[in-house]
Amino acid sequence: MGKQIVILGSGVAGTIVANQIARKIPGELRSGATTLTLLGNTETHTYQPGWLYLPFDLVRPEEIKRSQKSILDPLVHFFVDPIEKIDLPGKKLTSSSKKEYPYDVLVIATGSVPRPDLIPGLQEGGHWFYTEEGALKLRDALRAFQGGKIVVAMGVPHKCPVAPLEVTLMLDDYLRNRGIRDQSEIFYTYPVGALHTIPAVAKWAGPVFEERKILSETFFNMKEVDVDKKVLHSLEGSAVSYDLLISIPPHRGAKVILDNGLGEGGWIPTNKQTLQMEGHDNVFVVGDTTNLPISKAGSTAHFSADILVENVLSVIEGAKPSRIYDGKVFCFIETGRNQATYISFNYSNPPSPPPPTSSVHWMKLSYNRLYWLTARGIL
Repeated sequence: MGKQIVILGSGVAGTIVANQIARKIPGELRSGATTLTLLGNTETHTYQPGWLYLPFDLVRPEEIKRSQKSILDPLVHFFVDPIEKIDLPGKKLTSSSKKEYPYDVLVIATGSVPRPDLIPGLQEGGHWFYTEEGALKLRDALRAFQGGKIVVAMGVPHKCPVAPLEVTLMLDDYLRNRGIRDQSEIFYTYPVGALHTIPAVAKWAGPVFEERKILSETFFNMKEVDVDKKVLHSLEGSAVSYDLLISIPPHRGAKVILDNGLGEGGWIPTNKQTLQMEGHDNVFVVGDTTNLPISKAGSTAHFSADILVENVLSVIEGAKPSRIYDGKVFCFIETGRNQATYISFNYSNPPSPPPPTSSVHWMKLSYNRLYWLTARGIL
């Protein structure tokens, strides 16, 4: 039997890894010297950053979804078969259907999920855009909104570090376009003593908020939502009333990671340079699933996947990892008014966002269309 590479998780990280490996060793895969298997929970691949645009009627759900098989290299064996058990000593995975998937090298790319249930009352009283269902529900709420107080609140950790600012500024733009901004108040809260955890981003956001008359409160960590009174309480003891509550729920790793005890919160201890799971030379971790001290974002998955693929191929050939990941991240920031900026940073160099421009906004919208080339491992 040939060597077996198994990728657990068919989101952006797992899909990029699968496609890049397929392109790099097509001869081995065709001959059977190596097999490449991708395991997922759904037949559909979704461009998750597109969910941010759904509430504002800027995209349709079908525009950000494709068949998973349609974006995979034909040499990748893809199965929709949710995994329940990860047996690291035995080097095999077992699915809910009791099928076993042995491996020589395992790549874990199970991502992260929003957990509004961790904040009492948030599921019933809040809205979010981190799932298609949540984004569409928020879209309907915004369509019906005729004025009042909108509170934006954060849970931690969460993926996409700039999403709280993006949704707030896009909301300001949306209300102005509808002609109801003067009848509306936007109240932004953040868990630390600044408008963002990245100092340069927080410094940039302050004057923007002042210009657009967006109110804020820092050191505000969500504790619970009083659904009947429409009041959000913080761990710090403050309370804020709302007519509409938009939240960035706290995120956790996938259930299969939690159930198998592979990492606190569902985040797997990962070597920050080689992307190997700590203590396991033949197991790699990519994307949101890691516990790395960097943003959980699509670009993180993309840049780390490029490095991980080379290291996986080194290990499958019996060598040591040959590439080092430097923590590279790049994020666009939608700022409304048909403008955007961006941040680029790594483990050593902090970001510094330039002034927003319309050209960066159109670059972002262009990338939304080009994403499928990224997932295919081309771009």
